[in-house]
Amino acid sequence: MKHVSILVPKGNAILSNVVGPFKVLMAVNQFLKQTGARDDNFFDIHLVGLEHDYSLYDGLFSIHCNSTITDIEKTDLVLIPALRPDKLDEDLEQNKDFIPWILHQRNVHNAEVASMCMGAFVLAQTGLIDGKQCATHWAGMELFKKMFPKVHLVSNKIVTEEDGIYSSGGAFSFLNLMLHLVEKYCGRGTAIYISKFFEIDMDRVDQNQFAIFQGQKDHDDTAIKEAQKYIESNVKDKISVEQLAKKYAISSRNFVRRFKKATQNTPLEYIQRVKIEAAKRTLESTEQNVNEVMYQVGYADQKAFRTVFKKYAGLSPVAYKSKYNRSRVNFERPTAW
Repeated sequence: MKHVSILVPKGNAILSNVVGPFKVLMAVNQFLKQTGARDDNFFDIHLVGLEHDYSLYDGLFSIHCNSTITDIEKTDLVLIPALRPDKLDEDLEQNKDFIPWILHQRNVHNAEVASMCMGAFVLAQTGLIDGKQCATHWAGMELFKKMFPKVHLVSNKIVTEEDGIYSSGGAFSFLNLMLHLVEKYCGRGTAIYISKFFEIDMDRVDQNQFAIFQGQKDHDDTAIKEAQKYIESNVKDKISVEQLAKKYAISSRNFVRRFKKATQNTPLEYIQRVKIEAAKRTLESTEQNVNEVMYQVGYADQKAFRTVFKKYAGLSPVAYKSKYNRSRVNFERPTAW
């Protein structure tokens, strides 16, 4: 039997990250007993909080934890749910007592630890992923890079695994993490059953197609902000780093350094991401073909455009258009998590 601790953070925990893993693991227990593979539960599931009772989403939901961290002497797997991004600093502070408990379980009992979505911020606070790969929601990546520069944040992966430490990408990517864990602990056949039972797309590995690049302007470097605005206003033009540096009277080397520090991207990366985001919006909402869109965002070489597009979108331009060109949608930053 594997003891699982699903943490229930105080404040603004994402309820689906608590209920979803609980339901998946309960379904695994039921499946293994129904098929005769086991007579008892494989997963011993506990909702573990700093307190027993919580109120979430301004009192709309309440949740009862059957254990607190003081009740759990030893666990085999710790699952860290996401926190809402709108009050992240506050939530990290009021849940800091989880950190020594997670470290104790990991260092003393060799527990495995997995984060979901922006639960990666809690995981990173432990130091367990310094120098290791980690995924999180695309909307939180720039902030994560600033707060935890020692972590190797990967933008494209749905699930990461390294030395018994796991993470998943944004929002409902936690379901792919759960499938990954189910396959590891209970085998491919059980994971396939669970994917079919919950209708989860199995073996999904890339989250780039879901990312919306909005630029990183939460900084105080006025010249770099102006350069960002210039790039975004001149998507059709071929813009060089040297041109930008000269425009804002900064040496090329210093411009690149300041740009990377302010935006977490090199100028070239930023230019590419702005162009590809513009191309994505056009492919989603118009009937223009790929070549027309390519020229609109300043590319003349089909191979180069396809390569850069796939790097940042996770799909080829044709595949992206085929998947998303159904109706016009307003892609503003979401406020409901």
